[in-house]
Formats: sequence, structure tokens, C-alpha cells
Amino acid sequence: MTTQLDDRADDRIDPDEVGPPAPGAVASWIVLITGVIGLVAAATLTIERFKLFADPGYRPSCSINPIISCGSVMTTDQAAFFGFPNPIIGIAAFSVAIVAGLLAVARVALPAWFWVGLTAGTGVGLVFIGYLITQSLYRIGALCPYCMVVWVVTPLLFVTAAQLAATALGRRSLIEAAGWLRPLLIIVYAVVVAMIAVRFWSYWSTLI
Repeated sequence: MTTQLDDRADDRIDPDEVGPPAPGAVASWIVLITGVIGLVAAATLTIERFKLFADPGYRPSCSINPIISCGSVMTTDQAAFFGFPNPIIGIAAFSVAIVAGLLAVARVALPAWFWVGLTAGTGVGLVFIGYLITQSLYRIGALCPYCMVVWVVTPLLFVTAAQLAATALGRRSLIEAAGWLRPLLIIVYAVVVAMIAVRFWSYWSTLI
């Protein structure tokens, strides 16, 4: 028992070594900026979807060609997984991220549980996005530009929130583990880009 307590004590770091629970301007701004970008994309998608509800003949602004087409994606069952347009979830989620980012930029010391909760929430969102990516590529066969914006910002928000949570908890092991997420993030982006390139190569090759 004594050894376990000593190990836990050794794993904790002095808050002065890592700063307050909202450490560093860069991480704080990343949370804020990704939240704003995600909210704009989600809100735009929601507006476009309601325009399409009102007028089935409406051509969304992001329907550019047969492959890059929001209209082809928004009318599918996958685009309303819970019975209502998916972007509505994004509006709520990214609004929380914006509030967190504003507080972090203002150097307000948020409790560890808040960052853990944000990490968990964005983690669930990341899994959902993974599902939507595969559906978009292999079932629907079209890409939604605004959706892809969300694909980009959500993983970055998750990684940043995880690092903030690890720092707020003050566990050296968690901070070290969170440090591996950024290299993993680059790999994830590369894999998704490769999947898009391969899936629609027959179309991309006509543009070369």
C-alpha cells in the first residue's frame, strides 16, 4: 500500500512546473479557433439543410460537382443519424468549445473535470466522425466540404483538450501519454487524405 501511494505521489507534478489548468496561449487559442471554425461549418450546414427542406429543388452552395456535393450527403439517412440533422449536434458541441476557449484565453483556471469532460465529449464526436467518413466514402460516394471542415477541426480539438486535461490532472504519466497524440493526429490526417484520394482517384485523375 505504501509503495502504491509513493508511486502516485511521484507521478504528480508541482502545478508550478506546468502552469495553470489552461496552460499556454497556443493550446487555449487552438480550442477557441477550432470551436469557432466548427461552429461556422455546423451552422452553415444546418442552414443549408433547412433550405433544402423548404425547397427540394434548392442547390446547396457546397454542391460543386458529383463528388464534392453537400446535397448528395445531406439527404441521406446517415446525415440525420438520430432523427434530426447531425450539424445540430455540432452547433451545441462547438459552442461549448468556444466558451472553454474564451475562458482559457482569459487564463481562467477551469477544473480538471471540465477538461476531462470536454475530452470525453470530443472523443465520442471523433468516433461518430469516423463512422460518417466511412459512410461518406464507401456508401454515399460524395464529399461534403463543410463536413470535411468538421473532420479536420474535431481531431485537433480532441488532442488539445486531452493535453489540457492531462495537465489539469497534474499526472506526469498522463501528460507524457497525451504528448503522443499529436504525432498520431498527423497519421490520422494522412490516412484520411489517402482514403479520399484512393476512393475517388478515377475522378481526380480526370482533373490532372
